[in-house]
Amino acid sequence: MALIVHKYGGTSVGSVERIKNVARRLEKWHRAGHQLVVVVSAMSGETNRLISLAKEVQSSPDARELDVVASTGEQVTVALLAMALIERGLKAKSYTGPQVHVLTDSAFNKARILRIDEKRIRADLNGGTIVVVAGFQGADEHGNITTLGRGGSDTSAVALAAALAADECLIYTDVDGVYTTDPRIVPEARRLHRITFEEMLEMASLGSKVLQLRSVEFAGKYKVPLRVLSSMTDAGIPLDEEATSGTLITFEENIQMEKAVISGVAFTRDEAKITLTRVPDRPGIAYQILGPIADANLDVDMIVQNISVDGTTDFSFTVHRNEYEKALGVLESKVMNHIGAKEIVGDPKIAKVSIVGIGMRSHVGIASLMFKTLAEEGINMQMISTSEIKISVVVEDKYLELAVRALHKAFGLEQVSA
Repeated sequence: MALIVHKYGGTSVGSVERIKNVARRLEKWHRAGHQLVVVVSAMSGETNRLISLAKEVQSSPDARELDVVASTGEQVTVALLAMALIERGLKAKSYTGPQVHVLTDSAFNKARILRIDEKRIRADLNGGTIVVVAGFQGADEHGNITTLGRGGSDTSAVALAAALAADECLIYTDVDGVYTTDPRIVPEARRLHRITFEEMLEMASLGSKVLQLRSVEFAGKYKVPLRVLSSMTDAGIPLDEEATSGTLITFEENIQMEKAVISGVAFTRDEAKITLTRVPDRPGIAYQILGPIADANLDVDMIVQNISVDGTTDFSFTVHRNEYEKALGVLESKVMNHIGAKEIVGDPKIAKVSIVGIGMRSHVGIASLMFKTLAEEGINMQMISTSEIKISVVVEDKYLELAVRALHKAFGLEQVSA
């Protein structure tokens, strides 16, 4: 008997019929003798609807009250799924994040989990109950409801798996695993049987939507075995077949990733670039620029500082496109006059394309092939960022899909054995 955490996203519980299908799947696992904790998201589209309602009432919703509103979607789902399990003759109980004491900090809309008191869940599991927990939410030390940000249900599931020392955490989605890139852009993209945590962390940070970045970080930190698989399959498929399907995220680096040098091409359309021109080139200038950005709770991605000319330099960085206007406002009000930069140049129409693979550690010429491939397609690289196992470039967003297809072909990813 194993303790397994299941996580189902919004699409997987997007209708009453799909919730019933999840219940049938859970019944199969439970009757095989496994203890189950189930983390669910709000029904597909529900969180967006709730946020829209809040914005109809208040143009810039109060952060605390927005969390109160946004957290209600999951509360509906956990109760419906518990009812569906009870209807099938199983013992089940639903809980919100605060009810199972998911303690977070007080960063409303982007809270981070500090710890989880698993005593109540363990008591229910020992009594043969399937525990259904609302993802995406918790409470701070003052009892305020908090939410974990977009994709936070993945983080909730992994955090619970870590707290409970679960044997495995299964992330059920509307896709059947992690692919070499988005099949909607490259039909030849192939599913990977395995990928390392290190590579998955890079893929998630670089735009892969299969797993939320913080959930991968959590899983890596606490050594939580993780598998991505589909909830759209027949709930009645044999348990052994289902338990080995999808993509396993592993710590084993010697699996050779189906012998590929590059494991995947990741991308994001949600980037915006900001450049401060003729910035004084002196110690501490980067902090003077990015400190106020961090204080405004804005995440910076890629950073490039040009060579100094006449004691000045151009300083560029990227932010999420949704935070572009806010970042500009911070720079204009708190940075420009203070540091004496000449002007701010912004471009919200950029995209980031990245190649990822632990094979880079032992192979040369990877960057050269990437740059050659983009040059042959007439795609200009505006920024470049590298790490030991990835290379990222910023390009005009109109070239995104062309770049992804070209790189996927250049590195032979369609030939990876699935």
